[in-house]
Amino acid sequence: MAAPLAYGGWQWLAPHRGSGDEDPSTGTTTGKPASDSADQAYLHVIAHADDSIYFMNPDLEQSIRSGALSMTVCMTSGESDGRNAPGRAAQFKATPTDRPAFARARINGLRAANALMATGDDNSPWTVEPVELLPGYRAELHYLQAAPHVQLIYMGLCEARYVSVPRPVSMRGLWLGAIKELPTLPGTGSTVGMPRAYTRDQIIDALVAVIARVNPTVIRTLDPTPMHAPRETVAMMSAPTILRGLSYLDHQDHTSSARFMQAAMERYWGAGKRRAASVSNYIGYPTNYTPPSLDAAATRRNSQLLNAYGWADHRDCGDPSGCGDLKVGPNGLKGGGAGWARGTRTRTPGTSRWVAPLKDGRLAAFAVLNGAVRCWVEQAAGKGTWQGPFDAVGSAGGPLDPQVEVVRHADGTLQLFAARTVLPFNGNKHHKELVCVQQSGIGADGVPTFGAWTSLGAPDTALDKTLETGYPATALAPDGTVHVLVRDWAGDIALRSGRGGRGWGPWRLLDHPAGKQPPHPLVVEGIDALVDPSGRLHVAAPIAKTVLHWVSPAPGELPELTPPTGMTPSGSAVSLVADGKGGVCAVYRQAGTAQVALASPDGSGEQWKTERRAPVGGYGRVAVARLSGKGSPLILAARDDQGRVVASSRASAGPDGWETPGLQFVGIPGIAQDAGGRGVIVVLGTDGLLYASRQTKPGARFGNWAVAAHQSQGSRV
Repeated sequence: MAAPLAYGGWQWLAPHRGSGDEDPSTGTTTGKPASDSADQAYLHVIAHADDSIYFMNPDLEQSIRSGALSMTVCMTSGESDGRNAPGRAAQFKATPTDRPAFARARINGLRAANALMATGDDNSPWTVEPVELLPGYRAELHYLQAAPHVQLIYMGLCEARYVSVPRPVSMRGLWLGAIKELPTLPGTGSTVGMPRAYTRDQIIDALVAVIARVNPTVIRTLDPTPMHAPRETVAMMSAPTILRGLSYLDHQDHTSSARFMQAAMERYWGAGKRRAASVSNYIGYPTNYTPPSLDAAATRRNSQLLNAYGWADHRDCGDPSGCGDLKVGPNGLKGGGAGWARGTRTRTPGTSRWVAPLKDGRLAAFAVLNGAVRCWVEQAAGKGTWQGPFDAVGSAGGPLDPQVEVVRHADGTLQLFAARTVLPFNGNKHHKELVCVQQSGIGADGVPTFGAWTSLGAPDTALDKTLETGYPATALAPDGTVHVLVRDWAGDIALRSGRGGRGWGPWRLLDHPAGKQPPHPLVVEGIDALVDPSGRLHVAAPIAKTVLHWVSPAPGELPELTPPTGMTPSGSAVSLVADGKGGVCAVYRQAGTAQVALASPDGSGEQWKTERRAPVGGYGRVAVARLSGKGSPLILAARDDQGRVVASSRASAGPDGWETPGLQFVGIPGIAQDAGGRGVIVVLGTDGLLYASRQTKPGARFGNWAVAAHQSQGSRV
């Protein structure tokens, strides 16, 4: 690792050559990193060579261009049918089956795309050498000579070769115990020599070795708990018992790679103190069931990268096996991959509600690092320095999903909500559940203390169905009732309520559009909830063609679906905020443009009027909060096209209403009001540290970004 670490000061050079049309407006110049590149490292774990390009960009490219170590681990060889030709092309039947050669061509394609992102030259040379992740088990380590912080590891495991057909010789088969060992399939000319076979434990240990090697601050995987298909396949129903299960909309290799990585992270973090790392899980094939989240510039850039990966220019890379994946070729924005290249979505979208004031007025922020909740606090109410992260919240019994939600009760105590995935080890059945924990007091060091985590279960009782439980959205009613809402297995919205955050009632389902059975899935992810001043509970959820809205007829009653809102399709999760007039406002990104839209019901209560902000690019949920006080100013915080946080408030300068961009971050910005009435935005940096920006005075612009003073005493990180 000496070469890439010594290369931390490397800076990206403007592209000078590459595949596709080059356009200076692609919005992919490097953003300001959270800190020096030596203070952060990125680890991407994928199943196939094209996964990171389709599902993790623009985040992948921003990581590569930050100058920090960026490692991508491709778990399978991606050998497929061994024919490097489009399935419907005339030359397909004439192309001989050569799986090692096709695996090598896909490796070359990913190298070309990564080189294009790093240097602008898709033919920029690489160095390849064997690396032992386990004694006697070699993988290929590739690093880019012109930018050696850009690295790839190919484990070379045999792929499933089918999207959903159960096949014993696959990562899924190994995970379920249908086989004891999964062989590798080295690509033509591989430096690793003869094939080997990994047991389930050995794959987990190999990934643990990768985590230790990279020492990442950001970990990115595919979706470990994807959505099921609307009907069971014949192949699944006729499979051997050990391979049976639900059929899913994602590729089985995607899911298995993410689950193996979950197990590796649990094993790695369970061994003791580690550098703080955040995790993001990216939705795969099901992005085809959601409106496009990226704007035209980001989509065009993805097209350029897919052209490099797909060998669209038929460049000569010097390898007779091929220089890219002709099954993708120049068609990255066509066919089944069209939605993948136009959409980037994470499985756990989070909300802005991860920062709140304590009883004494000091703000406290909470985030999931290394699978557990960490806490930061202001040293004094409304003033200056934050400190953290503190290990203020005990273990939830296993790693938590990547985001946490905070509810502040009327007495000033806090309650945290999260989701926990329990892996099928140590006698446990694989399932997901919602969990919560209440504040018990304040420690001698001024850090809040919490009791034991409590399980809220999940809307579904069948354990395999609980894996599709969505990210929880919470809302607090005037009488102290906490409402928790999530997407259930069927794609509906389920509600559970408890007075004071205790004494939870049963799960109840909200209604869905009348008439024929709604399309599957109705809701993918990205709901939000809010209680208005009259005590009525509002719920919003993006679906394929619009945004749905439910509201309680009266306080305490189950929300009912309102008439169609007329809102345009959302390319992001939806955020709800009080409109300052007793109602609500929905904030989201318009599909295909990433433009931020604010929608509120018109006077008739039927259609919603929409106000649009100037485009800033980016993707993901827009954080929003309405502060108390004169004018009830509205604050927005979003990710821009370079992965940086950008704010908008009443006093924002410039004709577009957005302030000067800040630093690159992960997750969703948090927003709160401090003891002095000023808005505060917090983000989790790509270095695992907390950064905060405060309005210079109530209603004014936001000031400079400051990092929390690092405090590791009593913390595992």
